[in-house]
Amino acid sequence: MNVDERLPSEAELADQFQVSRSTVREALKRLAAQNLIRTQRGATGGAFVRRLSYDEAYAQHITTSTLLLSMNAVDFQTACEARFALERACAPLSSARRTPDHLATMRAEIHRQAQPGLSDERFCDSDVAFHRALVDGAGNPVLSYQLAGAVEAMQPLMNMITFTQRNRDVIIGLHTRIADALEMQNGADADAALAELTTYTLTLGEEAMEARARR
Repeated sequence: MNVDERLPSEAELADQFQVSRSTVREALKRLAAQNLIRTQRGATGGAFVRRLSYDEAYAQHITTSTLLLSMNAVDFQTACEARFALERACAPLSSARRTPDHLATMRAEIHRQAQPGLSDERFCDSDVAFHRALVDGAGNPVLSYQLAGAVEAMQPLMNMITFTQRNRDVIIGLHTRIADALEMQNGADADAALAELTTYTLTLGEEAMEARARR
C-alpha cells in the first residue's frame, strides 16, 4: 500500500483474513505502536499507512535488538560473530570514504578511553561511539541501519559481560590501529585489527563465562 492510503475497515480486514475483529484490532494497535500506521477519527477517519522516517526505523531496530538480547534469544558468541562480520564489511568502505569528522570522533574517543578513572559505563559509551564512527564512515546508510542493533545494542551487552576480564590498554591499542589504518586509507590493516578485536572479544567472553561458572 502507498503512504497515506486508507486501510480497509476492521470488519473488512477480519473477513479478508478470516480472523476475529479483536485479532484485527490488536494487529492494528501493534502497527500503530511501530509507527507504521496512523489512526484518524470522524467520518473520513480510519487507519492510514504512515511514512516511517529513517530515524524512527533506526531507533526501532536498536530497541528490537536490545529486547532480543535481554531475553537471551541470542547468545554471546552468535551476537559477537554477527556484529564483527558486519563491521568488518565496513572497513574497506570506511577507509575510502571516512571524513575528517569521523576520524576526529575516533581519535577523541580513544583519548577519552585512556583517561584515568573513567568508569566502565563511560568506557562502554566511548567504545560504542568509536565503532559508530567507524560504521558511519562507510557512508552507506543501509550498513549503518543494519549495524545500529549490532553496535548500539550488542556492544553494550558484550561490554557488560567482558568488562571484568578486559584489558583497556589492549582495546585502546586495537582502536588506535583501526583509526591509523582508516586515516591511511588502508582497509586491509583496518580489517586485520578488527579481526584481532573479534578474537579478543570472543576470548574475553569465554573467560567471563568460565569465571561466572566457578562462583
